[in-house]
Amino acid sequence: MQIFLQGKLLGIEQFIRDARGGRDARGGLEALSGRCLYISLLCEAIPRALLGRLGLAPELLGSSGGGQFLVVLPAENLPEAHQYLIDATRRLSEFTGARLRLAWAATENLGAWSDVRKRLDEQMARWRGTDALEPGGLFEPFQADADFDDFFRALYQGLPASAAAVWDTTARGMLAAEGEAHWIATHCAPGRDGRPQASQFDLARRAHGKRTWGILRGDVDLFSARLRKAATVEEHIQLSVYFKQFFAGEVQVRCSQPEFQRKVSVLYTGGDEFAVIGSWDALIPFAREIERVFQHSTEDFLREFPGAEGKSLSMALALASSADADAASVYVEAGQQLEIAKSAGRDSFALMGRVLDWKALAEAAELKGTMLKLVHDFGCSPQFLGELGSFYRETDRILPAKSSRRAQETQQRPWRLHRRLNRVLDGPERNREFQKARSTVLAAFLTRGQAQLKLKPSGRVALEWARYMEEVE
Repeated sequence: MQIFLQGKLLGIEQFIRDARGGRDARGGLEALSGRCLYISLLCEAIPRALLGRLGLAPELLGSSGGGQFLVVLPAENLPEAHQYLIDATRRLSEFTGARLRLAWAATENLGAWSDVRKRLDEQMARWRGTDALEPGGLFEPFQADADFDDFFRALYQGLPASAAAVWDTTARGMLAAEGEAHWIATHCAPGRDGRPQASQFDLARRAHGKRTWGILRGDVDLFSARLRKAATVEEHIQLSVYFKQFFAGEVQVRCSQPEFQRKVSVLYTGGDEFAVIGSWDALIPFAREIERVFQHSTEDFLREFPGAEGKSLSMALALASSADADAASVYVEAGQQLEIAKSAGRDSFALMGRVLDWKALAEAAELKGTMLKLVHDFGCSPQFLGELGSFYRETDRILPAKSSRRAQETQQRPWRLHRRLNRVLDGPERNREFQKARSTVLAAFLTRGQAQLKLKPSGRVALEWARYMEEVE
């Protein structure tokens, strides 16, 4: 009889958040990247090692990645599989101070796949673990040895060779670099002075305008719901493999393109998500490109699948406050913003304090271009972007005005700002193109009455985007 065994890594998010570099910002980024890589490798190496331990064909691995895996086993191998997973989770708990552990569920291949999946889900939901998850010292403070994060930095620095790691209980971290590379994206922007990986300072220097960097995270909307609607195990595996290969392949390919090659590095790609770090100005067009390719790909692949589940992609971009900001903190902020975007609605992008749908982002990009055109082509001072910023009600909370008196005047008497904008934007050149650009900007930011004095989210994003491009404070 066939047995389906589903495994899942627990504690991934907290494990990645714990990456710290101390005073060394470069080390913090390498520790974060190394931990992300470690998770990706574990999800590939553990199920493959399980099949090898049992003497079974690699083809019995149904799906892997995104923190979990699904394998098919003969019933007689189930006891040995349990022992292997108990040993694996004990070793992971010991190595990571119980931050990473394994959970698993197994059931017979009896009945429809919907029934099989339901049994697996129920087992996983009520799973409370065994003594395998309670090694000695589980509830004691974890005292990492001096080279704990050095292991993850070395793992990241060892790319691309470390992407071929296999499960080896005799090796530090239970991973040994050998065999063939796993199907994960590993692109790293090249660093300065011959370094194979760019530091966050390198990425900040390569940005146009404001010298800083950011982290972009993306996640498929309602991915779990799409898997639950699978009618057969073959369909379940087909969906899992498709999304995993899409992110691993497309993120790697897009990062290799000339406009992103030196500005974007991969943190991880999973079963339905990805994260990259890069120069801030490259991450917004990178997000738009991934979303565009995702829509074209899923429209074709999911054409016969009813419902909206799995057919849209949400993202979030968190920008570092300075080049030496803590990478793990920015990663956490990107995750929080991604949750906000997914809560606000599917198919959304959270950036610069707002959540936009992808159509509104295109409008923001066009408006940003118009603002920069007024500066570059018609000689307007970049400071007019700051004047526009003072028009927001929340100006003194997000975009501080140079004068609190001016901010108060702007909010109470918007027509005075209109007159000031006329002086800022008026110039000797009064051709049709100038008037059109000027009208476009004013229409996007000014309303008829004070009661309606609230700007569109796309206008706010466009303004911040333009300010970053011109580095206007």
